[in-house]
Amino acid sequence: MSDGGFADATIYALSSATGRAGVAVIRVAGPQAGTVVDRMAGPRPQPRYAAFRRVRHPVTGEILDEALVLWLSGPKTETGEDMAELQIHGGSAVIRAVLQALSCIDGCRLAEPGEFARRAFLNGRMDLTAAEGLADLIDAETEAQRRQALAQAGGALAKLYDGWRGRLLTARGLAEAAIDFSDEGDVAADALARARMEARRLLAELDAHLNDGHRGEIVRDGFRVVLAGPPNSGKSSLLNALAQRDVAIVSPEAGTTRDVLEVRLDLGGYAVILADTAGLREAQGLVEREGIRRTLGRVKDADLVVWLVDATEPVWELPEGFGVVADRVQVVLNKIDIARNDGGQQRAGYISISAVTGEGLPALVACLTQAVMARLGRDGAGQLLLTQERHRVAIEQGRQALARFLDGAQMDVELQAEELRIAADALGRVIGRVGVEDVLGEIFGRFCIGK
Repeated sequence: MSDGGFADATIYALSSATGRAGVAVIRVAGPQAGTVVDRMAGPRPQPRYAAFRRVRHPVTGEILDEALVLWLSGPKTETGEDMAELQIHGGSAVIRAVLQALSCIDGCRLAEPGEFARRAFLNGRMDLTAAEGLADLIDAETEAQRRQALAQAGGALAKLYDGWRGRLLTARGLAEAAIDFSDEGDVAADALARARMEARRLLAELDAHLNDGHRGEIVRDGFRVVLAGPPNSGKSSLLNALAQRDVAIVSPEAGTTRDVLEVRLDLGGYAVILADTAGLREAQGLVEREGIRRTLGRVKDADLVVWLVDATEPVWELPEGFGVVADRVQVVLNKIDIARNDGGQQRAGYISISAVTGEGLPALVACLTQAVMARLGRDGAGQLLLTQERHRVAIEQGRQALARFLDGAQMDVELQAEELRIAADALGRVIGRVGVEDVLGEIFGRFCIGK
């Protein structure tokens, strides 16, 4: 696989967070990594042993800092190349001086975003699903995201998909054996029957994997909750109360919210995206009409809709167009601090709150958390779920090829074998075995410069 020239240079970058800190880590990878250590922090330590060294400018010899230095000889390193780490003090002036000094060594340059991880992939140290899992692990904000990303970064998905691909290759070999022994009817028929048996088992497993309710993607991207209701029902106040900060403008004037406002919450260890939307009524102008259109679009895509009812002027009926999400609606009666009853219009299954005083909010949060748990499961550990649309598309393509193979009893055996090749290649694209050059920039561009 081509590396596009990425491995020609020795790269370096700050791998720890920017800003003032006790320690900053600068990573170096490539053919000149050993030279960097020799010239800036010699003598070179034993491989995989930390040594205390003065860090000097490679041209002037000026002492820049005192640091722990690690020398890691390839190929058994993260990138598969020679690597070094300079664990320097975390002041901005120190970091800037060391990075500038590294630029003075021939063959060294600042790494591009994700270039360390990309080199690890190109050198066979990780597959594409592990690289994506590593990016998700860096971005993880909740416990569920951490667990899912760690399993993927550890190769769990790769093991599953590579196992399926291996079984497809075996089935393909049997189909091709049927071609080779076509003049021996019993042998050819038995080989093809065995291939079809394996294909049926695989098709059932792929169907089960695809029919996951998009749980892995929801864990990764967030469970979407939309606050909807008539104007002045208290949606913006509720958003601010749940976020525990002023996110939305609150005003007694109807139609204040025109665009969709979002905040991210952590409920039960899962990421939840809470959206405040425009009040639903007969629009009073083009801008408000556009806001209502966006509200209805968000409602259709929501995992849960909170229909907010104003206790002083209760509107219990859902608007036209909510039928598609009727099974995902939680009714909430707001402003109970103003109206201590709902005018006798009792409805089952609603939650009473005051977004202003906080009364009832713990019950609402518990309800939202329960809804997330019911959709995603209480414990994602050990569940290998699809986490990327790229994976879903490729596996669906493999599934379709398998289905064509099983439906193709009347087609030539050569064409049936070709369907198995298509299916195997589709799974190979997920983990990076075949034809992935067009997605490398998109995947590794998600990383920070030092990863």
